[in-house]
Amino acid sequence: MQRALFRWLSPLRRGKNCSPFSGLAAAQAEVETLSGKNNVGLPKLPPFDYSPPPYDGPRTAEILRKRSEFLSPSLLHLYKNPLNVVDGKMQYLYDEDGKRYLDAFGGIATVCCGHCHPEVVEVIVNQIKRIQHSTVLYLNHAIADFAEALASKMPGDLKVVFFTNSGTEANELALMIARLYTGCHDIISIRNAYHGNAAGTMGATAQSIWKYNVIQSGVHHAVNPDQYRGAFGSEGEKYAKDVEEIIDFGTSGRIGAFISEAIQGVGGIMELAPGYLPAVYKTIKKAGGLCIADEVQSGFARTGSHFWGFEGHGVIPDIVTMAKGIGNGIPIGAVVTTPEIAEVLTRRNYFNTFGGNPVCTAAGHAVLRVIEKEKLQENASVVGSYLKDRLKKLQEKHEIIGDVRGRGLMIGVELVADRQEKTPAKAEILHILDHMKEMGVLIGKGGYYGNVFRITPPLCFTKEDTDFLVDVMDFAMSKL
Repeated sequence: MQRALFRWLSPLRRGKNCSPFSGLAAAQAEVETLSGKNNVGLPKLPPFDYSPPPYDGPRTAEILRKRSEFLSPSLLHLYKNPLNVVDGKMQYLYDEDGKRYLDAFGGIATVCCGHCHPEVVEVIVNQIKRIQHSTVLYLNHAIADFAEALASKMPGDLKVVFFTNSGTEANELALMIARLYTGCHDIISIRNAYHGNAAGTMGATAQSIWKYNVIQSGVHHAVNPDQYRGAFGSEGEKYAKDVEEIIDFGTSGRIGAFISEAIQGVGGIMELAPGYLPAVYKTIKKAGGLCIADEVQSGFARTGSHFWGFEGHGVIPDIVTMAKGIGNGIPIGAVVTTPEIAEVLTRRNYFNTFGGNPVCTAAGHAVLRVIEKEKLQENASVVGSYLKDRLKKLQEKHEIIGDVRGRGLMIGVELVADRQEKTPAKAEILHILDHMKEMGVLIGKGGYYGNVFRITPPLCFTKEDTDFLVDVMDFAMSKL
C-alpha cells in the first residue's frame, strides 16, 4: 500500500498538473488488487442515509465555459479542479458524479441548520405557494412574526428590526443609523476586519485585498487585538488604548460608532482578545458613539457558548447586524437596535424592496425554530469543543499548524512554514486544501495571508464528522 500511495503522491511533489483523486483511485485499485482487500487504511466518510437523484445537467467544463464568457471575471473558484455541486443534504454535498463530501465550510458560515433541512424547505415551499412577494407597504404576518421571534433572542432593549438582503446591506444601514443618531461621521473599526463590499462597509473593512481605490471617508482602523500575532498577546485592554488615541488625535473628540466582529471571519477566525470589547465600548460611550456588533458570521448559535458572538465578551451593543445563518442560505439580513435609535430613520423615507420578503422571513423564522428544537447551539458547543481538542492534538503532531483558535463551530487553523517566525504557509495550504477535497472534505480558507483554514460547518455537524475531517487533514499534512 505504501508503494502505491507513494506513486500517487510523487507527481504532486514534482508539481505535475494531475488530478490527485484519479491518482488516489488508481493507488487504491492497485492496493486492492495486490492485497485482495477493499480497505486501504484511508479515512472513511461516516455513513449517511441519503442518495441524491441522478444528475443529467451541464458538466463542469460547460459551466466553466459559460462562467468565463457570461459572468464577472472577478468570480473565483476555490480548487485547482473546480467542484460542481449539484445536491446537498444536512452536512453533506454531492458533485455531478454523486460523490459525497463533508461540508466543513457551510457556504461560508451560512448553512446553519443543514443543507435542504426538511422543516425549513417545507416552510419555504408553503409560503412561496401562497404569496412570494408583495411589498412591506401591505401587511403580512411572516415579517412581523419573525421580527418578534428575533427580538426575543436579543438582550436589553434591542427589539426593533430592519430587514435587508445581505450582511453588507445590514452593515451599511447600521453605519448610517449611527451617523444620523450621533451627528458624527467618524467610524472606528479594527484592522483585519471585513464588513462588506459597498461604499461605507468597504471603508470599515480593513484588509487591502478587499478594498478598491474609491472614496472611503471617515473611517479609522484601530490595532487588531490579535492574540496570535499581536504585540500584547491576550491582553485585550492594552490593545483598547489605541481606540482612545484615535479619538484623541484623529477625530474631534466625538465619534459616530465603533463596529467590530466578535470573531473575525474573513480575517481568519480571529477571536478578539479578552477584555478588549468591554474596554472599547466604555471608551466609545464616553465619546458619544454607538457600538455596532457585526454578527454576520458569529451569530445564530455558531459559537456554541452563546447565541451571539458579542455575548461571549460580556457586552451589549447598541446595534446588531446579522445575515448568513439567519436564513440557512436564503438571502436575508437584519439590523436590530433600540426603539430610540430606530427613530432616526423616520426623518426621511427608508425603504427596502426585498427586505422583509415573506418567503425570506418565513424561512428565517423556521431557522430559529430548528435551532431551538434540535438544540443546535448545544451541539455547536459540544462538537466544537471536541473538534478544537482534536485539532490541538494534531497541532502537537504537525509543525505546520501554528495556531488553533475560535469557538464552537467557528474554528480557525493557521498554517505556518516556521512556528518561531510565524511565516504564512501560503503554498502548503493550497496543496492540503486540494488534497482534502479529493478525499471528501470541503473546507474554507482565509486570513490576510490566505493561510488559515476556516472551519464553519452546518451546526448539525457530528463527532463522527469531526473525526473524519481531522483524520483527513492529518493524512494530507503527513504527505507534504
